[in-house]
Amino acid sequence: MITVIEQAAQARLVATAPKVETVPVTLCYDRADPFAVRMAFPAPATLEGVEVSWTFSRELLESGLDRPSGCGDVRVRPYDVDRTTIEFHATEGVAIVLMLTAELHRFLERAAAVVPPGLEHLYLDMDHSLAQLMRDTC
Repeated sequence: MITVIEQAAQARLVATAPKVETVPVTLCYDRADPFAVRMAFPAPATLEGVEVSWTFSRELLESGLDRPSGCGDVRVRPYDVDRTTIEFHATEGVAIVLMLTAELHRFLERAAAVVPPGLEHLYLDMDHSLAQLMRDTC
């Protein structure tokens, strides 16, 4: 059974300059972290020159396809009929990307086949998480 979904996608990086650059991103969903999705940007697309990954709620991504969602470091909202805006807020600044909504829907459908929405709690390994927490604090 598949437990990790990775999907390559294209994001249009919206910059303050007049040009809009297309960058490859990787969307990832792992049953071991059932409430989260990850979006990884390759080194050439980042200011630091190293791969950067953002982890945020699968529910945030899903709700942001239909209406503005999020008030923290990651915000998702429809841009137009075909595209979705994802904003990443950090101390260094804000990165805004446009992605095809159909690609995001396809990714979420694949993730739902691994862990159906609403059943994430059934896939949490609380013993392992508690053991890690206790190990980190001792």
